[in-house]
Amino acid sequence: MTQDTAINLFEERQVRTLWDAEKEKGYISIVDVVGILTESPNPNNYWKVLKNRLKKEGSQLVTNCNQLKMQSTDGKYYKTDVAETEQLFLERIRDKNR
Repeated sequence: MTQDTAINLFEERQVRTLWDAEKEKGYISIVDVVGILTESPNPNNYWKVLKNRLKKEGSQLVTNCNQLKMQSTDGKYYKTDVAETEQLFLERIRDKNR
């Protein structure tokens, strides 16, 4: 698998992304997005609790959530929950329309 990684800025906050050229798909770190949207001081815990609630509700976002190794602030690579770019934004649009 050929992958390109990047850190994008969203209102001066970092969002880790990964591009898989072989599959032609982009992935975004869910924890990074949760941290920006909620302004939580601990987005990892916020996502953990939210993820459990969404699982109980049968959310497709959590069901289709993958884990890929992404670089953390300490420079090491850890498995991180990611969503495909389209999946993340389409799920958000669907939630708004409910």
